[in-house]
Amino acid sequence: MMDPVSTPAPVRLRGVNLGGWLVLEKWMTPSLFEGLEATDETTWCAELGRDAPARLRAHWERFITRDDFAWLAGVGVNAVRIPVGHWIFGPPYPYHARYGAERHPFVEGGIEVLDRAMQWASELGLEVVLDLHAAPGCQNGFDNGGIKDVCEWHTREEYLAHSVEVLGRLAARYAAAPALHAIEVLNEPRWDVPTGLLEAYYARAYAAIRAHCSPERVAVVFHDGFRPYAQFRSFFHGSRFENTVFDVHRYQCFDRADLDMDIHGHLHKAGVLWREEADALQRDLGVPAIAGEWSLGLDLKVVSLWADGPYHHALQPLDAFQESVALRAYAAAQLLAFEHYRGWFFWSYRTETTPAWCFRECVERGWLPSRFQ
Repeated sequence: MMDPVSTPAPVRLRGVNLGGWLVLEKWMTPSLFEGLEATDETTWCAELGRDAPARLRAHWERFITRDDFAWLAGVGVNAVRIPVGHWIFGPPYPYHARYGAERHPFVEGGIEVLDRAMQWASELGLEVVLDLHAAPGCQNGFDNGGIKDVCEWHTREEYLAHSVEVLGRLAARYAAAPALHAIEVLNEPRWDVPTGLLEAYYARAYAAIRAHCSPERVAVVFHDGFRPYAQFRSFFHGSRFENTVFDVHRYQCFDRADLDMDIHGHLHKAGVLWREEADALQRDLGVPAIAGEWSLGLDLKVVSLWADGPYHHALQPLDAFQESVALRAYAAAQLLAFEHYRGWFFWSYRTETTPAWCFRECVERGWLPSRFQ
């Protein structure tokens, strides 16, 4: 009797986010915002006006390069998650009052940068998750959603429809790209966006992507929307979706209980509770999941653009040696937990002033492993 043909195990994604590149975040690249009142990419473009294109295109050219893709491949990283804004294709897109007098303030040319990134990934053997990170009207009120302190994406059909259209265009453009692994339909919709509305949008987005990308080739990723995963049980169990992935983002520097925790508490939460959650979540929903964002950040102050203090944290009472040991342990605890998922993506590859959020610096300082294979 012949042995049955075994199905290869799905690749485990060990990846890095390329944040702060095609969607600006002030805390990640403060040099770009120096001397400006802007707090996000929308107000940055509106405030700079005619000066915005030259400045932003220079940032696109230098912040992430082919050499960075090569470095990631060289240390064994096999995937990148690339955040993009709804303006990635240029106008037309829905107007928002924060644009001011300019109907279309966003700098054009980002799609060509993304084209190059997809080519680099293909050449170097990296998988790509394309992530709609900033939606029209903003889906979460954070700077990473494009407009700080505004959360109106879910209030207008025009915003929802444009989001779906952009996803369809991304799917059509990159359907044959060897590097395309998945498309994430929306990053971090806020917890008070109604779950029913969010699920209806997820279904529309899935259909738009599947019109161009088969489930055999490309996964579709849904974020948890900062709500208990059990709320999505009927959504997945009652659907005809194929090759979908659930995305959770796990940090320990935003909740008061986490900020009040000592390092041993952080290690227990990361290494034990998050590992248990990974197993339970995927078992209950019946779909694979990823930890789409995580970091070594325990200090709220470095992202305090939109977060209130007080800013004490678990590393403050430690000396330099203890802090280094603590960060290595925190990294290891998270990695061991997230290996229970289909994959994980560190946030982010590069930052200017925050080492615990900078993958490359974490590797070079020895807080993260030197190899990921």
